[in-house]
Amino acid sequence: EATQLSCQSPHLHLLLELPDVSYFGFVTVSANTDVDSCKEACLKNCSCKAALYRYNSTFSQGDCAMPSQIFSLTNIQNQKLPYNYSTFVKVQKPSAAQSPTQQPRPESAPASLEKKSNLIALIMGLIVAGSLAFTLLIWIYVRVNRKGKRLQEGHDEDGEEGENSLELLPDLPKRFTYEDLKSATENFHVHRKLGGGGFGSVFEGTLGDGTKVAVKRLDRLGQGRKEFLAEVRTMGSTHHVNLVKLMGFCAERSHRLLVYEYMKNGSLDKLIFKRTPETALEWKIRNKIILDIAKGLVYLHEECKKRIAHLDIKPQNILLDDNFNAKLSDFGLAKLMDRDQSHVMTQMRGTRGYMAPEWLSKKITEKADVYSFGVVVLEVVCGRKNLDYSQFEENEHLLQLVKQRAEANQLFELIDKCSEDTQQHGQEAEEMMRTAIWCLHSDPARRPSMSTVVKVLEGVMVMEPISDFSFLVPTATRTPTDAVEVTSAPLLASILSGPR
Repeated sequence: EATQLSCQSPHLHLLLELPDVSYFGFVTVSANTDVDSCKEACLKNCSCKAALYRYNSTFSQGDCAMPSQIFSLTNIQNQKLPYNYSTFVKVQKPSAAQSPTQQPRPESAPASLEKKSNLIALIMGLIVAGSLAFTLLIWIYVRVNRKGKRLQEGHDEDGEEGENSLELLPDLPKRFTYEDLKSATENFHVHRKLGGGGFGSVFEGTLGDGTKVAVKRLDRLGQGRKEFLAEVRTMGSTHHVNLVKLMGFCAERSHRLLVYEYMKNGSLDKLIFKRTPETALEWKIRNKIILDIAKGLVYLHEECKKRIAHLDIKPQNILLDDNFNAKLSDFGLAKLMDRDQSHVMTQMRGTRGYMAPEWLSKKITEKADVYSFGVVVLEVVCGRKNLDYSQFEENEHLLQLVKQRAEANQLFELIDKCSEDTQQHGQEAEEMMRTAIWCLHSDPARRPSMSTVVKVLEGVMVMEPISDFSFLVPTATRTPTDAVEVTSAPLLASILSGPR
């Protein structure tokens, strides 16, 4: 029989753990705390009905919620979420002892015998219930410890989908030891750091043979491990001049690292957003970069055995070598699609400002990359971010400005004013912007394929003129603010095409 919680008997309260269980009404009351402090605070608070704990990889640091009412709990064991959750539900142990202040009234012999029988039954029930509760707690303890031990030893929680399955993949890149990469980066020294974001940091490294590399170290477990597996399985079997080469990886205990070819000129955002008239890219280089991005997407969308949607095309994921050849990187969010598959259903992911409108319906095709490409092209030609809150309010959204200038036939006014050379190629720059606008149709079916875009950029095909620009609405005004960077399911590299 369940015992109702009573504030008069706090010494009888205990917390039962429900791992991988969350509550829809999670409201943080204590951030950056450990799980024991969260549980203790709930036990001391009479109105707290459960301690909800949200964390990244360990119980040592996370967020605590203490709802006063619990309506519906959710099992998230098989869901891909950016956090781990555990719920500790407050329950009250029944008291078997009779209160000393209560004095039983004299009863007849039959009534006394009946009460003794009931008391014996009650005691037996309590013993059985206590045994079951003790067994449940032991099972939870063993499971949590086994899970923690597997994480410490570097085992993936998806079983056969974990790191051991990497050994079965063809064309697997070189496997480095952690000590190899620790030495190559001078123990990941801060002066070697090239940047960071998402699930890790990137460091410049030099291998034993003198080869310069970029080493990406994943700083989080959990969802970060799934991104790691997706990247190894995808990049290990894709080979194209406009894709960053994955030279190797490390999966040793809790360490997850990816080793890429070194790209001397870094990411595109540093060259188009942080520039001066002296450092601004000339038009020839901008034009080449845009064409390289388009060719890389053609390979992913049309030249692999299965279509690959990158799903996170943005300047930060476009790297440039010493000759300004552009290459796509960061395939942790990519998705595979069959040739006859119209779309995939997937969780919202990506980066605000670059996400196509269809993300709201979660029905995604490779045309989501076409939209992101259109945004990047406008940023390259205009020399500014699509969302720039340092501008006056009416100029914050680049797409809104493009819509206004396109309707007034004044696109020339948006061309990067830091580059005199780009200004001198104004007509070509305007045509490039019109191609980008074509890629930004709200209806995916009306967007061109990337192979068509390449033909237009190379002058082999002429695009139809656009007279209605009403579809140019910034996605930031209709995309939830929490729609950022959620990892995808791992990809199967065995069905990708070979080198070309």
